[in-house]
Amino acid sequence: MVELNTQYQRLKDPIDKRIQGVIDSSSFINGPEVKEFESGLASYLGVNHVIGCANGTDALQISLMALDFEKGDEIIIPAFTYAATAEVIGLLGLTPVMVDVCYDTFNIDVRGLENAITPQTKAIIPVHLFGQVSDMRGILDIASNYNLKVIEDNAQAIGANYTNEGETVKTGTIGDIGCTSFFPSKNLGCFGDGGAIFTNDDELASKIRIISNHGQSKKYYHSLIGVNSRLDSMQAAVLNVKLAELDDFAKRRQEVAKKYDLAFSSVQQIQIPKVSGYANNVYHQYTIKVPSEYRDSLKEHLMQQGIPSMIYYPLPLYAQDAFKGCCSGEKLPVTERLCKEVLSLPIHTEMDPKIQDFIINEVKSFFEK
Repeated sequence: MVELNTQYQRLKDPIDKRIQGVIDSSSFINGPEVKEFESGLASYLGVNHVIGCANGTDALQISLMALDFEKGDEIIIPAFTYAATAEVIGLLGLTPVMVDVCYDTFNIDVRGLENAITPQTKAIIPVHLFGQVSDMRGILDIASNYNLKVIEDNAQAIGANYTNEGETVKTGTIGDIGCTSFFPSKNLGCFGDGGAIFTNDDELASKIRIISNHGQSKKYYHSLIGVNSRLDSMQAAVLNVKLAELDDFAKRRQEVAKKYDLAFSSVQQIQIPKVSGYANNVYHQYTIKVPSEYRDSLKEHLMQQGIPSMIYYPLPLYAQDAFKGCCSGEKLPVTERLCKEVLSLPIHTEMDPKIQDFIINEVKSFFEK
């Protein structure tokens, strides 16, 4: 699904030099590489503050902690997403409320938001899924009307552009807080776990930084209950090299996606990913939709040819044992349908054209039988 070693070989010299520099300095925690990366990412995103942390899940948890929600408060999230978005809500004694998503974009359906809002609702977490951007204008309007916080889960769409009323900004900088993951397979990935939190709010940034460092405002002086969640210098060293390549990474993924689009647009049984009119798509995943009666057989056919594919996600979050009863309705029809139809094909920055041709031919041959 992802070719990490080939990307490393292409960037080997600067990455090795950076890593060796960390080893030579022995500044493994909060060293110069971390500070450089936080500053560089803030500049790239056009946001006032970037705070590194240990992983994307921690980024979400720390963000919720910084907003002082109380147990029982409700946080609205899409039902079609990875468990981490709901997991941190439950860990803090908050209540995840899951709403349906749009069939075309996989992202939270603004039309269902207002129906899910109660007096206990305190925030919305839109997830920019698969590299596609949520309808942030609609989300922000509703959040403003009901005095709700907006925390963007940007783990799959870092580097994407969102345009509203002629102004273009980076995802993760639109709501009150943005969160991301640097898991190795992400568009901007390190060589282990890592994450970051973004905000333009000076006071909130200070609080987030304190919480992520054991609640310390000053060493051994703990003003808040916090956690130990830091982006280590070795991962920051890798990310400093890759950050300079992020726009090129997106371009490479978009070229792979374009080739898939051209190949599959004439296949009646395949719906290719839609690109919204208000944002570009940085294609963390290339996810097609096929009728449910074909999906699993297609996956099996590809596996027999040595071609990996993935189902993100096979079960709605509210149907998982850990989150039963957390949706805004008994069943959410679009989420239910997507779980039966989606299939993600290999996409990454190092795609060999011949390998992609092979993948395309095998997908098409399945439907030509």
